[in-house]
Amino acid sequence: MNLSTELINIAKQAKKAALKTVEISSDLKNRVLAEMARALLAEKAYLIRENKKDLSLAQKKGLSKAMLERLSLNDKRIKEMANSLLEISKLNDPVGEEIKAWKRPNGLVIHKVRVPIGVILIIYESRPNVTSDCIGLCLKSGNAVILRGGSEALKSNLAIYDVLKKIAAKHKLPDGLINIIDTPDRKAVNMLLKLNNYIDMVIPRGGEGLIREVAKNSLIPVIKHYKGICHVYVDEAVNLNMAEEICFNAKVQRPGVCNAMETLLIHKDVAARFLPHMAKRFTEAGVELRGCPITQKILKGIKKATEKDWITEYLDLILSIRVVDSLDEAIEHINTYGSHHSDAIVTDDYTSALRFSNLVDSACVYVNASTRFTDGYQFGMGAEIGISTDKLHARGPMALEELTTYKYMVFGEGQVRK
Repeated sequence: MNLSTELINIAKQAKKAALKTVEISSDLKNRVLAEMARALLAEKAYLIRENKKDLSLAQKKGLSKAMLERLSLNDKRIKEMANSLLEISKLNDPVGEEIKAWKRPNGLVIHKVRVPIGVILIIYESRPNVTSDCIGLCLKSGNAVILRGGSEALKSNLAIYDVLKKIAAKHKLPDGLINIIDTPDRKAVNMLLKLNNYIDMVIPRGGEGLIREVAKNSLIPVIKHYKGICHVYVDEAVNLNMAEEICFNAKVQRPGVCNAMETLLIHKDVAARFLPHMAKRFTEAGVELRGCPITQKILKGIKKATEKDWITEYLDLILSIRVVDSLDEAIEHINTYGSHHSDAIVTDDYTSALRFSNLVDSACVYVNASTRFTDGYQFGMGAEIGISTDKLHARGPMALEELTTYKYMVFGEGQVRK
């Protein structure tokens, strides 16, 4: 069987399965998710063993330290994967939820009800935990899923899929509900993007190049989980100790993810007091600093930040710094150079906090908190399919509700239109 035929058959089977999901009870979904969580923990040694094979190849290819960290599975991360599935099992099932109902003067009763989207294709890179998160969220929201992970995580993804698919089969869930593309052949992606008769939505998660390529070539609606050029702005009225902790966490805690800070903005009136000690902490943590001319005067010897730096998602221990004259200049910088993902202000001034929150055009805006909280699990959603930087249908962390659409169920008593 050639690749094209194989992919069409997978998509057809997924479509058939998707049409049956509304008959799967919430109770069964929850029991399956809980058993999947236990299976991940029980098969921990197997998952780590397969992950080590991916890590070995990635190291030979010279992937960065941050990318290797994204790829790694360990006891803690597998426990987090299991916990995410358990959290999803405890959330309300959105399928069948009545959003609104009303009665027309002619007696028709109209119900607006949540329903699954159908078949969701997820194209992603590096992070194996995406495999289990997506399976869990799509199962609970009643969608069939086709997973196509990056070649660098192929063995890890297949191992996670294998463990979870066995639980789905044990409970006789429809064939085709959970699928993975096991070929590293890049042609597979472009072939899948043309199957709009069977696939209802594409969600790309990865680097800028991947997302642009998917959006360019897809015949299927795409929700873009675009790059995270995230900012923290330190205001003039601020607790500098709090600002230091927030900035350090936003950059260093996990630099290889989309909600990590890439640019630090700081008001001119506090820059000279704040930057030297902050820079010392960053440098000790291995962060390379790049700054505007004013920053370079305060922090001798750092690299100059160019126009390209303001629009770069480093996903690494690199940070751009700019000193600004005002809150409005910080807002203008973010709206000009940011990716509408996650941005934060650290301030003791309520008026500044409110102005920042209202005027920054991003999916998630924080006051006195790290951008690292932009995450479905942290938001109480159990997990996430990704962080949408689009504005239509879904914005920010995409979880159960965002994986549904709606339809109108209209009840009458013989009415005809005159």
